[in-house]
Amino acid sequence: MTDQQEPVAPAWVGRDREREQPPTLVALRDLIAAGSRVSHHVARRAGLSESEMVTLEHLTREQIGPAEVARRLEVSTAAATGIVDRLVSRGHVERRPHEVDRRRTDLHITDSGRAEIVGHLMPMFRGLDAHDASFSDDERAVVERYLRGAKAAIEQVLEP
Repeated sequence: MTDQQEPVAPAWVGRDREREQPPTLVALRDLIAAGSRVSHHVARRAGLSESEMVTLEHLTREQIGPAEVARRLEVSTAAATGIVDRLVSRGHVERRPHEVDRRRTDLHITDSGRAEIVGHLMPMFRGLDAHDASFSDDERAVVERYLRGAKAAIEQVLEP
């Protein structure tokens, strides 16, 4: 036996006790589930695979290379190359030489790629903007603290 004890799980983790979760956790679970459905739905509506959609989402935030696409999607480099090739052929992504290391390639989302993502997500963006505007600065600070803490808790699953 080790000196370390297993952490105690919240009571609502027990069998048939899910209904005991605080409303904030139920709402967070509903939000995560809705987010998962949105990616699938938008990808299908845009005629993209979910991997292509996720790649475009990553590229809206930063330029990455094909090897990083493979890491983030947890696919082989060959599979990532196929994803990138399809996005390039649709005009949604461009390959450009890395600014410093010319042996590497960076991927850049094109205007059509950005329009593909934004066009399908605009109703969500408008709704989120209006909802956010309905909060005071103090309320927004509490919501942000909660969401950042929830993100940190969720990411613990990703740790080895």
